[in-house]
Amino acid sequence: MELHETEPMLWEVAERRADMRVPARVFADADLLRAIRDDDSLVQLQNVATLPGVVSAALAMPDIHTGYGFPVGTVAATELPDGVVSPGGVGYDINCGVRLLALPVGAGELGARKQALVHEISRRVPAGAVREGALRLRGHELDRVLRDGAAALAERGIGAPADLDHTESGGRLEGADPSRVSERARARGAGQLGTMGSGNHFIEIQRVDHVFEPAAAAAYGLEHGMVTVLIHSGSRGLGHQVCTDFVKRMDAALARHGIELPDRQLSCAPASSREGEAYLAAMAAAANFAWANRQAIAHAVRQAVRRVLGEHAANATRQVYDVAHNVVKHERHDGRELLVHRKGATRAFPPGDPEIPRAHRDAGQAVFIPGSMGTASFVLAGRHGAMQRSFGTVCHGAGRALSRTRARKQVTGADLRRSLEQAGITVRCPSDKGLAEEAPSAYKDVERVVDVVERAGLAVRVARLRPLGVVKG
Repeated sequence: MELHETEPMLWEVAERRADMRVPARVFADADLLRAIRDDDSLVQLQNVATLPGVVSAALAMPDIHTGYGFPVGTVAATELPDGVVSPGGVGYDINCGVRLLALPVGAGELGARKQALVHEISRRVPAGAVREGALRLRGHELDRVLRDGAAALAERGIGAPADLDHTESGGRLEGADPSRVSERARARGAGQLGTMGSGNHFIEIQRVDHVFEPAAAAAYGLEHGMVTVLIHSGSRGLGHQVCTDFVKRMDAALARHGIELPDRQLSCAPASSREGEAYLAAMAAAANFAWANRQAIAHAVRQAVRRVLGEHAANATRQVYDVAHNVVKHERHDGRELLVHRKGATRAFPPGDPEIPRAHRDAGQAVFIPGSMGTASFVLAGRHGAMQRSFGTVCHGAGRALSRTRARKQVTGADLRRSLEQAGITVRCPSDKGLAEEAPSAYKDVERVVDVVERAGLAVRVARLRPLGVVKG
């Protein structure tokens, strides 16, 4: 597929199909484009550009790869009141996201206790295909989580109330309606709060090995050499079922709404329709569930810190920020009321934005770009270029370069485990197969991905984090 560079690091698909309402564009450099062309993600991006009400452009981040309907690593906005909402533009893991904790110890001080901390976290946070977590909620308790998100747990002493100030949207989307969540979805999620899940979900113990922007790092409470914990998880079976339910419901209603699509996986409905309003209410409830899930996991991490490093260390473990990367939100851009779909993409608002925690406001919103096991992760700060070029959005990770099947053919989990241990990275994972699927070779070069984001003016690097230990789902 032919592309041409319209601005630094921004490429446009040259052939604009007749059914496309807006251009399809991708942030990348020439080397990343070669990897991006290896799958069907650019065709999927063109399909996104056909959605009713879509504005400006269908935009892909440098970590783009094939997904369900929307490619992973996409941001697309539809204008209200007539624009559509598409469950495929959020994905099955609603509000999958990342939360960064900062510990009051340095990597040297952690020392030989690292293995004990990794083991204690793995003991306290169920991983893999588990059905039960530490919290099992029923009836009104689950409704409260679906309505109020992380706050529902903070009020019970699970996590600190201050965590809410350092969570995107305060850990709660407005408009959530538990009655829109099916009984099947509720049953799947009722016992899963505080569980990590499988796939690419993880908890990683890291050290800050380089600070690029000292002022922003200070605002975030990050110092060279300190230990951090990065949590990556989402809405578990509840969110998956919400997506499943509404893809079917919207697919059945396409003809009634007069919508024709190049791919049925893009099933959608006008946001103002019965189906659209119901999905937005259920999606918000699932997003709130995910924020509560990461709140419960962070609480378990603090308990592990208490057990291994002591009471003071646990009490002084602070939340830097928590950001979603699978969500659709009402936002105002350039005077227009929009529904911004971010699938495998992270909000990155610039300095001064009132949505940013007050302590971070001069620095810009904190953004986390995880690498993969054995590679660095990055903390970035949003910049005004993101508001001008990408609806205030950047990528969410390195992005897959190999499918899970191809990854397993290249390396065995046992070999990867040994390699990581030899590099000084302690690993806990219930499945060698799952470990192999998430091998570093299965992902794009995170350094190059972050370089594109920075050169495009979307965000700036604040700190680099190197892995010390990882608990995988």
